[in-house]
Amino acid sequence: MFIDNGLKKGLKQGREQGLEQGRKEGAVALLERQLVQRFGPLPQTARKKLAKASVAQVEAWSDALLEAQSLRQVLK
Repeated sequence: MFIDNGLKKGLKQGREQGLEQGRKEGAVALLERQLVQRFGPLPQTARKKLAKASVAQVEAWSDALLEAQSLRQVLK
């Protein structure tokens, strides 16, 4: 009984982490595409920064993209 509960809890937690990681990867891919369309090919430092960012940071950068005049302004 305890093993079943622990297994179910572990599977649920794993699913939630997988979904969160998928959301992050999707948000990063979309932002990267938009940045390339607007500013041209991204330097490796910008790609690394995107890969390390949290979902909240990617969302903030996505919002900043609307008014930014440069890649530097977006990723500051």
